[in-house]
Amino acid sequence: MAGVRFHSALVTGANRGIGLGLVRHLLALPNPPEWVFATCRDPKGQRAQELQKLASKHPNLVTVPLEVTDPASIKAAAASVGERLKGSGLNLLINNAGIVRANKLDNETLKDMAEVYTTNTIAPLLISQAFLPLLKKAAQGSTGSGMSCSKAAIVNMSSTGGSISSFSGWDIMEVASYRCSKAALNMLTRCQSMGYREHGILCVAFHPGWVQTDMGSSAGHTPPVTVDASVGGMLKVLSKLSEKDSGSFLDWEGNVVAW
Repeated sequence: MAGVRFHSALVTGANRGIGLGLVRHLLALPNPPEWVFATCRDPKGQRAQELQKLASKHPNLVTVPLEVTDPASIKAAAASVGERLKGSGLNLLINNAGIVRANKLDNETLKDMAEVYTTNTIAPLLISQAFLPLLKKAAQGSTGSGMSCSKAAIVNMSSTGGSISSFSGWDIMEVASYRCSKAALNMLTRCQSMGYREHGILCVAFHPGWVQTDMGSSAGHTPPVTVDASVGGMLKVLSKLSEKDSGSFLDWEGNVVAW
């Protein structure tokens, strides 16, 4: 990790779980980003107290209100981040915010399917579009050749639940809406890798592991992977990615996950 340098990074869904873990680990890097932008619905609210504590200790941490399903909120967040960066661009965008509805297949509804798909698939699309000018600016301003997460990258937090080949965990959680949304997110990642290749922006999808978070524990089981292990692993993998990895679906240990 000593060689990686993210000048700026933005994490969605940063008030708890993997998002909060990412913020903590980014701030603790030997060479931390000049700016870490942590977004959530209400950065000043009760559910963001840990984030508030971090912000009080780290002047390079900026909390940004963002409702990922609201285009106006996305636009405002991008404008706010752009003002803070003052022309330097955004190096790393991590689309981490996501939801799950613990339904069985027979109980899935139009409302739940639409809500999960909007949050887990459409929101990363819209957020990436909104921050694209800042990502382009970072890529153009980089002195390095090729692609890297230090230059400009979009990381979409996916899941093996969206892998059509492996199809893991059905006996634990059916969650068809979640699985469909993550399979679609994987395709979005591939599309972004093709569409943004000419701009030098690396795009990857990550399976963070079955992690000990509120979402990971929602089926009543204790997941095997801690937040620290997952986040530390993902950042280590991110530090080594290059253009050959753009469009990949990887896990937190760097293994390729089957589509």
